[in-house]
Amino acid sequence: MNRFQFVADHQRRYGVKRLCTILGIARSSFYYWRRAAADRAARRAADAHLAARIRAVHRDSDGTYGVPRITAELREDGERVNHKRVARVMRSIDLAGVRLRRRHRTTVTDPAAAKAPDLIGRDFTAGETNTKYVGDITYLPLESGRFLYLATVIDLASRRLTGWAIADHMRTDLVIDALAAAEHTRGSLAGAVLHTDHGAQYTSRAFAEACNQAGVRQSMSAIGSSADNALAESFNATFKRETLQGRKHWAGERETRLDAFRWLHRYNVRRRHSSLGHRSPIAYENSLRTTSTTLTQAA
Repeated sequence: MNRFQFVADHQRRYGVKRLCTILGIARSSFYYWRRAAADRAARRAADAHLAARIRAVHRDSDGTYGVPRITAELREDGERVNHKRVARVMRSIDLAGVRLRRRHRTTVTDPAAAKAPDLIGRDFTAGETNTKYVGDITYLPLESGRFLYLATVIDLASRRLTGWAIADHMRTDLVIDALAAAEHTRGSLAGAVLHTDHGAQYTSRAFAEACNQAGVRQSMSAIGSSADNALAESFNATFKRETLQGRKHWAGERETRLDAFRWLHRYNVRRRHSSLGHRSPIAYENSLRTTSTTLTQAA
């Protein structure tokens, strides 16, 4: 028990002076503590209110958001709070975001296949949307020991997932379907760069033809260097970390597909990205369009 509280609870019977002497505290400190009681009660009430809001945001993110994204969400909702206070309250109610799990590589290279030059050079940024993309494949483990595979196409300007496909194989059709989905989202990919690793799917003739038909220029990272396609691999790690949440696999194919669809939709529409000022990819793209329209009208 707090020593000051003990004095307050027993002062009528034993007296403040005697209790403070026995407990080794200054009477002035006790009286200051008593005067500040109303402020402490107000802080406790404010923390309880904040804790309730933090729980709601954390729950709405499927338990994935940590301090930075929860802080951004609260601020957008009008809460005047800093990340240190959010961190303190989260610790007090034993909440935390999910953490990174180890990644399993799926890249299988074909030494005889044609290679494209590296047009990205580890610069995972873009000044405009629909100009530079990254693509990758990640495995999705099932309880049965089998796997599904997720292929993605991500815009480097907005981090928007513009195209994706899931299948029970890693044939070239998988990455072609993801590319076709991205083309459908954008309307056209003509002139854009698509950066991938040297996986056999991406170096295949069929994928090269699909890129040519879409007007896409292929770019490839160095063999065996995960840093040369780091953004796509980071996306894959985040996807599995936030969907599996510590589990080793999904129960079955249907559950996997439903979890993937739900998370991938939320990623684009709601999930806050630190590099976008804690906005979602689509919110960021909307802000770019608003800015462009304003500048056009001003001109």
